[in-house]
Amino acid sequence: MGRKEEMVKKVHKLMYKPDQIRNIGIAAHIDHGKTTLSDNLIYGAGLMSGELAGKELAMDTLDQEQERGITILSANISMVYEYDDDNYLVNLIDTPGHVDFGGEVTRALRAVDGCIIVVGAVEGIMPQTETVVRQALDEKVKPVLFINKVDRLINELQISPEELQERLMGRIKEVNRLIKEYAPNKKLAKEWQVKVEDGSVAFGSALYNWGISLPYMKKTGIGFKDIYDYLTEENQKELAKKSPLYPIVLNMVVRHLPNPKQAQKYRIPEIWRGNPESEKGKAMMGCDEKSEAIMLVTNLGKDPHVGEVATARVYSGTVKAGQKVRLINTKADATIQQVAIYMGSGRKQLKDIPAGNIAALTGLGDAFSGETVAETEMEPFEKIKHYAEPVVTKSIEAKDPKRLPELIKALREVSKEDPTITVDINEETGEHLIAGMGELHLEVVERMIQEDKKVKVTTSKPIVVYRETIKKPSLEVKTKTPNRHNEFVMQAVPLEEEVAEAIHKEDIEQGKPKNSKELEQKLRELGMDKDEARKVWTVKEDNILINASRGVQYLNEVKELLVQSFEEAVNSGPLADEKISKVKLLIKDASLHEDAVHRGPAQVIPTIKKGIKATILTADPVMLEPKKKIFIDVPREYMGKVTSDIGSRRGEVLDMKQEGKLSKIQVKLPVEQTFGFSSDIRSLTQGKAIWSQEYSGYEVLPKSLQQEIIQEIRQRKGLKKEIPNPTELIS
Repeated sequence: MGRKEEMVKKVHKLMYKPDQIRNIGIAAHIDHGKTTLSDNLIYGAGLMSGELAGKELAMDTLDQEQERGITILSANISMVYEYDDDNYLVNLIDTPGHVDFGGEVTRALRAVDGCIIVVGAVEGIMPQTETVVRQALDEKVKPVLFINKVDRLINELQISPEELQERLMGRIKEVNRLIKEYAPNKKLAKEWQVKVEDGSVAFGSALYNWGISLPYMKKTGIGFKDIYDYLTEENQKELAKKSPLYPIVLNMVVRHLPNPKQAQKYRIPEIWRGNPESEKGKAMMGCDEKSEAIMLVTNLGKDPHVGEVATARVYSGTVKAGQKVRLINTKADATIQQVAIYMGSGRKQLKDIPAGNIAALTGLGDAFSGETVAETEMEPFEKIKHYAEPVVTKSIEAKDPKRLPELIKALREVSKEDPTITVDINEETGEHLIAGMGELHLEVVERMIQEDKKVKVTTSKPIVVYRETIKKPSLEVKTKTPNRHNEFVMQAVPLEEEVAEAIHKEDIEQGKPKNSKELEQKLRELGMDKDEARKVWTVKEDNILINASRGVQYLNEVKELLVQSFEEAVNSGPLADEKISKVKLLIKDASLHEDAVHRGPAQVIPTIKKGIKATILTADPVMLEPKKKIFIDVPREYMGKVTSDIGSRRGEVLDMKQEGKLSKIQVKLPVEQTFGFSSDIRSLTQGKAIWSQEYSGYEVLPKSLQQEIIQEIRQRKGLKKEIPNPTELIS
């Protein structure tokens, strides 16, 4: 029997011992060593040669990942580790660090209970580090800390032993500051602080396979002074033999990260809005394998032999092949075909998987990431939050027009597998738009369509996604239906910034209010007028429709039509047909025909949609452009060239400081100006600059560029050159 087969037998046995299970993720900024650390842990479980650990990058299974040297998709593996004479099942998910693939991290964190945060010893806390810590804590996923690449502090920066300890303690303080800031409550902010003393912090080099923690120092007698000597003598191989990395990190995982029985008690009320005291609630919080099977799909992938494979966290019951289940959000029935665990690039089938584990399932054809799956109807799980939105778009077409149906199918599959990709399909013209987090995100998706889906495509240059908003309250605009029997009075008002921010954070749900009183309370706390807060009809993107009228007859009978019109209208503003943002639309008054025949969809919907555009045109409308924060580390002698390039791109320098021989520059750039930035900065600094980026939201486009950008977009979309006049839309 091979190592993997033997491991699968052990894994299945341990699945029924939840006290001995750890569901964990590894998360960090790009290039801080997550996948290299994963290699070490896989080696520690006996599934990889020690010679390959740190170099194999076993969890990077895509050709693109190996070629680009980055993780693109989350990868899962189940393995067994022996600790204190007991075996433990570790279900591990390695996640990407590049900001364009942050959605993979978000979805992985819903599946796990604990997380190893990896921080580079030299770079420290970087933008994506902060993001993943916030994401983990939002999901009530407990962190531990591994400070990687400690060898670089000594070999490259040549710091003293005293400076080494000072620098490492500084990294721990930075992480604890983030935990304190983002923890869901004060109790966890205190309890989840990472500490050297208790072993919830480890140090080492994943590339050279050695590590250290205080408990292990006491066991081996190897301290920081010894490590310093080994590194200055360039003897890391010997150090790896005496103080190997994998037991230090896996011991930390077993000792400090919760098992599913512990975690589900406090995580279920956080991610599920149902009654915790109900039968289903108690079963999930108790991780009860004998109750009804309830699970959440956290990711989707494609297997050429069996079709769609869903990654699912099982919260209660036991999942078996042939089991009939209900897809709660999709409102569809399904039959589970195969039940398996992940083993890196492959899967191993099992007869069943009980509560507290992560499963690979086939047969859930209509499922999507975030789908609730159960044997009977229930309240669904909370939606998985994504922390950024698509800001770069490409037009994509099939090279062979006959392959158009296959391209449409491939695009639908891609957007289902990765919810951070949005697809706009025009089946009549054959032109389709695909939007993602950045250039790299779209490049990767394009290649997946060509190589995995086998459809050759041509794409346009990247197009920036803009938004339209208003700067002041509009006039009250009257608009009549074509039959002249119905009249509506509307006003558009800028949405309160605090409310818009709450929508972006998903503290306020999209769609019609499920609990009007709860929403009213929340909106009033955020500064909205109490009468308006009480009469919200729907939330679409970061726009809100409010019934501000009084005593209008038959208004409730056309409410659904008004909601539908509003939700469609905010997808295309009057300036350039871009989405509308941060607008509060008030229905101030209406006069409606008593006969429902005269106030049907054909009369109401086009009237309201045109009326909304007319209303916005009287409110000083402007274009918003997306921006990114760029963090650049560059040798001091190149700083002038870098800042000059940033200035030429309409960049705003937010911060600049010196750290040793490096200049650390933080800037904000329009997304439109980031195209080509990578190659230019590499050329300007002879490849010596290191940079990273994060999404920074939308800001008003400079006045001098408003008309130019509007005309460019209108021309690209085939719209009339002239922006419509409000009276044209309501006459």
